Amino acid sequence: MSEKPTVALLGTGIMGAGMGHNVLAAGLPLRAWNRSPEKAAPLADAGATVPDDPADAVRGADVVVTMLGNADDVRAVMDQAADGLSSGQVWLQTTTVGVDPTTGLREIADRHGLTFLDAPVLGTRQPAETGQLTMFVAGPPDARSTVDPVLDAVGRATVWVADTAEDAAASRLKLVANSWVLAVTAATGETISLAQGLGVDPQAFLDAISGGPLDLPYLQAKASAILGDDYTPNFTVDNAAKDAGLIVAAAEDAGITLDVAQAVGARLRRASERGHGGDDMAGAYFAS
Repeated sequence: MSEKPTVALLGTGIMGAGMGHNVLAAGLPLRAWNRSPEKAAPLADAGATVPDDPADAVRGADVVVTMLGNADDVRAVMDQAADGLSSGQVWLQTTTVGVDPTTGLREIADRHGLTFLDAPVLGTRQPAETGQLTMFVAGPPDARSTVDPVLDAVGRATVWVADTAEDAAASRLKLVANSWVLAVTAATGETISLAQGLGVDPQAFLDAISGGPLDLPYLQAKASAILGDDYTPNFTVDNAAKDAGLIVAAAEDAGITLDVAQAVGARLRRASERGHGGDDMAGAYFAS
């Protein structure tokens, strides 16, 4: 392999597009594929090769990156890519799929002789676009020299969680982190709804806690989106609902009851049913 690994990126949606641009900015050769070709077109304009078929995208690549919607999407796309996969490639699996599905994806890697890295990312559109994602990675240390240039291109920090992907250690950590993100997002929407319902200016609440121990930059960002009626998706309601379901399922398997995560999932699904599934997850506000 050359010092600059060739990267195949499967999935160029909200997250993948930003990652792809940063791979190119780092000078790494990029092949990008997306089911909706128009979403990959900006990467072609920036210098990426955009094949029509995922098998052509991965053929001869050093690192295969999957950034798709869910585990079923990942399995389907990797099945389509099968003819182009070859033993020795590193598969950087960055989609949030939960704990149990990661085992099934490892089986695909084993079938094709791929080195599998369980590598979900923490962050949304803006960190993806600016290369400021936090990368949680579990997998064999001997793959690091191959993937480090890719990880450095797309993230501000890489947390190597474990030296094996067998127990989905990185995906477990991602679910823990997402449980906090979703809880804060839901609480922000509920608090603003309560203020409005009681005739209180929500900004009075935000000003009251500003700079104190109860304040959070994330709270302020999501509150600003709600009050500004700006639901441009950084991470959609539907994707957040998917993650809430993964969190609850993993907790149940561990014998843990998560009342807040269950309630957050219900709020997100209700907001989606009211037509806000494609909005930013701050759109959970509309569940109130």
